[in-house]
Amino acid sequence: MLARARAGLERVRAEDLDAALAGGALVVDIRPDRDRAAEGVIPGAIVLERNVLEWRLDPTSPDAIPETDAARQVIIVCNEGYASSLAANTLRELGLARVNDLDGGYRAWRARKQAPEDA
Repeated sequence: MLARARAGLERVRAEDLDAALAGGALVVDIRPDRDRAAEGVIPGAIVLERNVLEWRLDPTSPDAIPETDAARQVIIVCNEGYASSLAANTLRELGLARVNDLDGGYRAWRARKQAPEDA
């Protein structure tokens, strides 16, 4: 199932996430509250827990968030990049053509931020 979900994705690498955010991508953190509290957050990301993701990002939903735009790049983030791949695939099935996920998830992004500059 995971391999099928990832087949259509262009997964964003941790080192490219900040540039994507700066370029206007909507970064959506689907991790549970306890994980965000324990590990931190990505500045500029919005939080939509996994159980509400589809109707909050579906542009045709009356409950869609204002940031929703079918043409906007959306990057889904989970802890390690597994649940986000499945969620991104589901959103593509809803018609969001520019949705992908963060390869390695939040933890890869955080590790990249904590790595020495010369590494």
